[in-house]
Amino acid sequence: MKKHSNKPILLVEDDQALAQLIQDELETQGWSLVVHHELASAEHWLQTHQPALIVTDLRLPDGNGMTLVERVVNDFPDDKRPGLIVITAFGSVKQAVEALQAGADDFLTKPLDLEHFLLTIERVVEHRQLKDEVFRFRKLGRHQGFHGMFGQSVAMRTLVDQVKVIARAQGAVLINGESGTGKELVAKALHLESERAAGPFLAVNCAGIPQELLESEFFGHAAGAFTGANKARKGLLQQADGGSLLLDEIGEMPLSLQVKLLRALQDGSIRPVGQNTEEQVDVRIIAATHRDLKQKVKEGSFREDLFYRLETFALTVPPLRARDDDLELLAQQFLQQLAIAQGKVVKGFSVEALTLIRRYSFPGNVRELQNVVERALAFCEDDWIQPRHLPVRLTEATTLEGERQQSSNSVQDEDLLIGAVLPTLDQLQRRYVKKVLEEVSGNKRRAAALLGIGRRTLYRWLEEKDPID
Repeated sequence: MKKHSNKPILLVEDDQALAQLIQDELETQGWSLVVHHELASAEHWLQTHQPALIVTDLRLPDGNGMTLVERVVNDFPDDKRPGLIVITAFGSVKQAVEALQAGADDFLTKPLDLEHFLLTIERVVEHRQLKDEVFRFRKLGRHQGFHGMFGQSVAMRTLVDQVKVIARAQGAVLINGESGTGKELVAKALHLESERAAGPFLAVNCAGIPQELLESEFFGHAAGAFTGANKARKGLLQQADGGSLLLDEIGEMPLSLQVKLLRALQDGSIRPVGQNTEEQVDVRIIAATHRDLKQKVKEGSFREDLFYRLETFALTVPPLRARDDDLELLAQQFLQQLAIAQGKVVKGFSVEALTLIRRYSFPGNVRELQNVVERALAFCEDDWIQPRHLPVRLTEATTLEGERQQSSNSVQDEDLLIGAVLPTLDQLQRRYVKKVLEEVSGNKRRAAALLGIGRRTLYRWLEEKDPID
């Protein structure tokens, strides 16, 4: 049986026979239903609950269903408002217009055509879900970010706070992080938050320069220093004088160059190739790597003294899987930026597309997410990004994960029931949640998606007095 929504439908109907008929029909179709026969009890229930849809009779023993419609429209924020359907046995065109103008999504007259009623419910709930996504993304879109770094997760807020503090210092900075996490954005933010913001910011990938040109590229050369050097040329350290220089993939720098870089860090002295005199430069070095430099030090391929010099101020950029609350914000941000660049108008992501995005692990981190959105936008000719616009790997990953989870569950079912005393449902739930968390390496966003619950519910379970064993 298909489960349509995690939220129930609230039915406010004083005709108990009709209410029972509707309840039986909706529950048969996979809907969860809460029934109230009076306006007051329904309003009291709404103070502590969030339905997906409210179906209310127009005439109730203690009031008018329009009162409920108006209160819901006024009291619920736009991105949390349930759908609204008004039903009545005394319908008129005037009443229908008034209901729709007040905020109802549809107006139906009795006797109800159950088939049409069910289709209307599905349509209104789906439409409301899409509206919620639009409101939520508009809200997210107003998040200005921090020098191009977007994120509201604890991990990103912590990183931003660290950047603000370290930017005020003068020493070298080492930025650690997996490929695609946005290390260059962090480096730019450090520069722009520092007293050097008016100076140049240069970035170079140490792995992208031929070995024979490395020294000249970094330290410059004098005229005639080697064949083809017809005139003197400033190196990156000279060009970045008064500003900041990002050395990306610092772990790929050869040992011979590391010695000279250390000298520049210690006293600001450099000697261009073929020049007998030294020059002074004032540059803040920001190094970045996705490799384990401590391991490279042990292997002898990275100087220990340079490592400790760089590590004076160290930052770690979190991977996307550790930024649960940022995934949708980033996806929408990329969509807005790319849509403007491509001259396209796309409202956002469908619920189904978002589900696939939420469940995917994104091993390529933020860069991979950006590529996924760019690809989806290129193929999208609709108002909304649909699953068919996303790369096949997102669908395949979800399918494989579901199959692995199903296989794991079939094995665990026997383990769960082994013992002299059968476990309670609460104990089974706790063990199952623990197993799901283990399967997704502790990623609460993916765990909640697989469990079919919201992250808040999962957090509440995890924070309960009796922890999951």
